[in-house]
Amino acid sequence: MIATAAAAHHGWSSYDAERTLRPTAQVLESSWGSPHGSIVIAVDDQRWDVVLAPVSRMQARGLTQADIAVGRTVTIEGYPRRDGTREIRAERITAGGKTVELR
Repeated sequence: MIATAAAAHHGWSSYDAERTLRPTAQVLESSWGSPHGSIVIAVDDQRWDVVLAPVSRMQARGLTQADIAVGRTVTIEGYPRRDGTREIRAERITAGGKTVELR
């Protein structure tokens, strides 16, 4: 059961690495926790969930919780889900005046 849960969580193949998205948007919701951070942004009046990296990795690379706080403007570069769900797996984020590699 543990292996199944881990495989389900790390199913990066569900994202389309052939289609890179680069939206710039205001953060509507922000989560700074395990197993990874996440934010919600609005792009063309549609809400998108954005999967970030683990908090420890973001902190080590210079991203802070304040950088992705609600109301901040961020640019995400990442891949959308293949099934059409409005979710992006972020490869990098520009926030707080810096670009941070997440993977």
